[in-house]
Amino acid sequence: MLAVFKRELFSFLSSSIAYITIGIFLLACGLMFWFFPDTSILEYGYAEMDGFFSFVPYLFMFLISAITMRSFAEERKEGTYVLLATRPLTDLQIIVAKYLACMVLVLFSLIPTLFYYYSISQLGLPKRNIDSGAVIGSYIGLLLLGAAFTSIGIFASSITKNQIIAFTIAVFLCFFAYSGFDSLSRIDTFNGIESLIINLGINEHYQSISRGVLDTRDLVYFITFAALFLGLTKLSLGGRKW
Repeated sequence: MLAVFKRELFSFLSSSIAYITIGIFLLACGLMFWFFPDTSILEYGYAEMDGFFSFVPYLFMFLISAITMRSFAEERKEGTYVLLATRPLTDLQIIVAKYLACMVLVLFSLIPTLFYYYSISQLGLPKRNIDSGAVIGSYIGLLLLGAAFTSIGIFASSITKNQIIAFTIAVFLCFFAYSGFDSLSRIDTFNGIESLIINLGINEHYQSISRGVLDTRDLVYFITFAALFLGLTKLSLGGRKW
């Protein structure tokens, strides 16, 4: 697994795709956080990062889908997955190795945004007048959200040989998992079970963690969500004849 993990990670870092994707993500974050009037912290005037943590999930949908789209789609298109599958590794070990490599890239993309936290803490009056607990909770929430979206992207990449199709499917599934259940809960047909439907979506649990409260139920939800899509990826790969 370590060899596959390194191979996957270095293949990303040795190509321009990862740098361009992460660069565009950071550029979009910077523009929305500092310059765009509707989301600018300078226009908002308060030393908090709630706006940042509200728009990053939507940028994550595109960032993570772009990172994961080549995981299996490219392997299958070029026929290299057959060689990988003949190694003394199970499908699950290959999936987890690729999943962890993608998660490392997601982590790399988040680290530079810590500069925003430092900037806000210095700009506040008085200095460091920022709720650090809420910020830490929100970053943990982003990592868990990234773990969930990465599992979706890995699954989308396993069901097609076309990277563009994998990207499109991943974006749609990420958006539906994040916002779709909230929209479904407002349909009259589901009156009486609104809270149940909302709890099925990612947004409810992400917002809960972003408030700085680490609830075991939210952690179990994200772990179960990621495990579900990784399991579906295993079924997708195991059900094919190479």
